[in-house]
This record gives sequence, structure tokens and C-alpha cells, in this order.
Amino acid sequence: QVQVVESGGGLVQPGGSLRLSCRASTILFQHYTVTWYRQSPGKERELVATISSSGNSTYADFVKGRFTISRENFGRSVDLQMDNLRPEDTAVYRCNLKMGNYEFWGQGTQATVSA
Repeated sequence: QVQVVESGGGLVQPGGSLRLSCRASTILFQHYTVTWYRQSPGKERELVATISSSGNSTYADFVKGRFTISRENFGRSVDLQMDNLRPEDTAVYRCNLKMGNYEFWGQGTQATVSA
């Protein structure tokens, strides 16, 4: 069983930045497609950004130009740099790993954007 751990959440004012990080207990981490999702109370889970094993990235329209997903630490983590944050970005952000029939989730990290 692969353990997935997110970190980096917190409280920030509107217009501020947070950097989330996703790590996993597998030496094959760089071979997984990694997706950041988010969910806030009363709302459905939303896909935020995805990065493939080859480094190709895609974004939800509501974060384009503000968030950047990247592989860091020699492939041992996937970071989500979140800039120009808005109150509506407040959510629990969870990391998903997928490779073939294998899929793993982290517990999530809370990001709160509030004045």
C-alpha cells in the first residue's frame, strides 16, 4: 500500500500564495500521473491540476494563470504553487496518484483564503 502525504496548507489573505507538496512512499512516484483535487463543504470535488509522468501538465480553467504544478526534489514530490489566491480557493486539497490499475489518495491539506 502506497502512503500519500500532502503538506503546505494554511491560512493566507486574498492575493497571497501557498505552496502545497505531495509525497508518496514509493520509489516509482515519478512514474505516476499525479492530480491535485479540491473539495469545499457543500461542493463536489474538483480537479485542479494534473501532471503526467512525462511532465505534461493540465489545469482547470478556474486556476489557469494562477496555479502551477511541477515535479520537484528529483521526482520525489509534486508541488502545487498557488498564487493570487481567492476566497473561493478555500478547500481541502488532496493528491491522487494513478498508474494503470493502481490508484492512491492522500488525506488532504486545508487551504484557507480569508482576510
